[in-house]
Amino acid sequence: MDPRIVPTLESLIGLQHEARGFSFLHGQPVTSLLAGRRASRIRGRGLSFEEIRGYRPGDDIRLIDWRASARTGRTQTRVYTEERDRPALLVVNLTTATFFGTKHATKTAIIAQSAALAAWRSLQSGDRVGAVLFGDDGIEEHRPHRSRAAVMRILGAMSARAERLAAAPSRPALPGALNAALRAAEAMVTHDWLVLVVGDAQAADETSREILGRMARHNDVVGIVVSDPLERALPAAPWRGVATDGARVGVLDPARDGLGEKVPRSHAERIAWLRDSGLSLQIPVLPIGTEEPAAPQLRRMLGAAASPRQVRR
Repeated sequence: MDPRIVPTLESLIGLQHEARGFSFLHGQPVTSLLAGRRASRIRGRGLSFEEIRGYRPGDDIRLIDWRASARTGRTQTRVYTEERDRPALLVVNLTTATFFGTKHATKTAIIAQSAALAAWRSLQSGDRVGAVLFGDDGIEEHRPHRSRAAVMRILGAMSARAERLAAAPSRPALPGALNAALRAAEAMVTHDWLVLVVGDAQAADETSREILGRMARHNDVVGIVVSDPLERALPAAPWRGVATDGARVGVLDPARDGLGEKVPRSHAERIAWLRDSGLSLQIPVLPIGTEEPAAPQLRRMLGAAASPRQVRR
């Protein structure tokens, strides 16, 4: 089975080697969408003081201890370490509406890759990892645990759900499934969790916004929105095709009724609504596509190099 169409457990396990060179926490490079407090209020884990040592090039000048520097005659800086207990909860959309793709992979595959990368990255950081997986057949909850076995269970469940999508009939994207999953996530989180919502741009509505806003008051929420090039812009005419959402069948013709202009405009408006909603709630929204694997896209979005070999750890 091609993992670009249906993500396999083996392909998601293999992503543990790609889960580096990016972080969903605060203190990002200035090129990251998570950098700065205006775009995000990512708290990260709490910080505990470790030691005072000599200043090194690249150290944050805000951490210079001026009293210690005056006593020793050399510039001294305070070193902090992050607390190691920060639960990460993945809310993952695996509805049939995501089983679509025209370039490198399906949206389902990129969604699963993104969630797997976040799971491995969180585990590497010493965090507990949990998930709320949802599709047309209901919700599956995984309580957070700090273990490789817990991540493997989540990846296995995502792979199994994705495999079922290949045989499932198409259905339109409905907000009900997303909102039910968000309510389940809201009931699970307490304070200072990282909540990562991974899906496409179609299902969210005002109710989704309200639930996310409540969670974002005491937790860090990040959205990864996956789209396909065909959703962003139709190829230039002349051509015709047939499309269905499982309920309706329609003829696609970019020259008919201004469809060629309506599709990119509609998608742009949808992304703008998601971004504006995220900004008002201080929730970063990371748009990625099906044109290439998720890992290099996340590294670019989060301010690191496209190849993990180019990133200093």
